[in-house]
Amino acid sequence: MSIRDVYIVDAVRTPIGKFGGALSSVRPDDLAAHVVKALVDRTPDLDPARIDDVYFGDANGAGEDNRDVARMAVLLAGLPTSVPGVTVNRLCGSGLEAVIQAARAVALGDASVAIAGGVESMSRAPWVLQKPERAFPAGHQQLHSTTLGWRMTNPRMPAEWTVGLGEGAELVADKHGITREQQDAFALASHQKAAAAWGKGLYDGEVVPYTGVDLARDECIRDTTSIEALAKLKPSFRSEGGTVTAGNASPLNDGAAALLLVDEDGLRETGREPLARIRASAVTGIEPQLFGLGPVEAVRRALEKSGRSFADLTTFELNEAFAAQSLGCLAEWPELDPEIVNPRGGAIAIGHPLGASGARLAGSVAHQLAAAGSGTGLAALCIGVGQGLALVLER
Repeated sequence: MSIRDVYIVDAVRTPIGKFGGALSSVRPDDLAAHVVKALVDRTPDLDPARIDDVYFGDANGAGEDNRDVARMAVLLAGLPTSVPGVTVNRLCGSGLEAVIQAARAVALGDASVAIAGGVESMSRAPWVLQKPERAFPAGHQQLHSTTLGWRMTNPRMPAEWTVGLGEGAELVADKHGITREQQDAFALASHQKAAAAWGKGLYDGEVVPYTGVDLARDECIRDTTSIEALAKLKPSFRSEGGTVTAGNASPLNDGAAALLLVDEDGLRETGREPLARIRASAVTGIEPQLFGLGPVEAVRRALEKSGRSFADLTTFELNEAFAAQSLGCLAEWPELDPEIVNPRGGAIAIGHPLGASGARLAGSVAHQLAAAGSGTGLAALCIGVGQGLALVLER
């Protein structure tokens, strides 16, 4: 069996909304449908009926994104009912997992044209109520928030594995001796780079605002923040000696992203020049409490599989779940030039809508490679419960 080349023809995303912000009134299935429709509308030569499958990442799936949000997006976007859809979950890596699974289908000849993306509305994530162990309980029952992190944890899991995400970031800071000052400086740079990129119009060809919502730019970018302002914030997870704050961590967000993937036949049908080609991917596991370092080995393996090295990279989108975990990863990649990492800002500024982030990163790398005209790029994320995911693109 011959392996086909897989091309990214286009990539779009919504502006990323803040928790309870401009996109909080929009259902996640509508957010997903919006980017799917925008992607199809931007490629008018492609018959939508030619789309073989739609893959979408979604980390929670406990609310309006239930019942296979990928299929809901297909139907709500007005695509032919013959177009199927599947939803995948690798927590924070779900959007990138969708891209990888779609690319695999195209590479193996199971699809010629596919859409891959991700969506999350953390604002609209519901509370859930477990069924009681027996009928007619007399006591009160507990509601669990599905917005983020552990809930209804299996008591058989070792306690060190189930620490909160913020404490996991503190553990990475401990491991690598990362100071509060270093984290705040990293966070400030994320905001400055994101604001500059928007100011230069670098996101104009990528972001498709949601119709009827007054949000043209990522909502969490703080243009005027400073080291002094960040230094005033109290630690969020450790009262004594803590270094992780709301200012040097990614916020809670809403948003969606989608990419159009094709083989050679599909590329001819689009009538477009591709942004980039998918080269290789890798996924790895790590101790759950050190989830922030999950990308370290995944990136190394993806580069090895692609026949590339850190020196070959021209851009690198690393999801900034926390400044501490990003800096921890960078400390373990001494060969990597940090200047190429997140050149247009990262998740601390832009936001981290869980299931959408991986697709946003892959799309951003593809657009950056297209703008440069050539090069090799990489997208990677850490994943709660201890995983890392990486994708290598080239042009």
